[in-house]
Amino acid sequence: MENTTNFQPYHCVLAGGTAEITEKKSRFIATVRRTESEEEAVSFIEEMKKKYWDASHNCSAFVIGRRGQLTRCSDDGEPSGTAGRPMLEVLLGEGICDAAVVVTRYFGGTLLGTGGLVRAYGAAVKAGLEASQTATMRYGSRIRIGTDYSDIGRIQYLLGQKGYPQENAEYTERVALETVVPAPEEERLIKELTEATGARAELEVVDRYYFVDKD
Repeated sequence: MENTTNFQPYHCVLAGGTAEITEKKSRFIATVRRTESEEEAVSFIEEMKKKYWDASHNCSAFVIGRRGQLTRCSDDGEPSGTAGRPMLEVLLGEGICDAAVVVTRYFGGTLLGTGGLVRAYGAAVKAGLEASQTATMRYGSRIRIGTDYSDIGRIQYLLGQKGYPQENAEYTERVALETVVPAPEEERLIKELTEATGARAELEVVDRYYFVDKD
């Protein structure tokens, strides 16, 4: 089994969203999008600036890489440290990566002060994330199981008890199906399946990759 030490779980945006909050008549529109490179993030920010060309500010922040290796933020004319940094801190605090957010502000006529701006931009990002679909990604193993009909019940029961999926089932002279498990649990599951079937089941790890943890 390969060393999975470097394949740690991470949080990402599956589908972006948009949310709006109002603070002292100023509108703050947060738009979140999945971006997997700096180029994608920069392109998205420019897209939002064109869309909301008449806004007072289009502040932005993004995190790229499963470990957050690349981060950038911009106040876009707001007082230094009152917009981009608080937005970035929300992304980092939520453990979100491979995502960018633009908060568009339409000034409502009342100054919010530095503290008010920090709170408003941070709250807008949180609302944007709530409107988005996020998930935990885990590194896992896809195991293909081949078995006689006499053992399929034991196998399905074992997988069901552990909450592992049962996919791509084929019923011919024998039964074949696939399941996906977090990589650290691969060895234990193979051992338990082997014991449950008296070593009659054919077990093969056919792939390893990041999958969406539905929990």
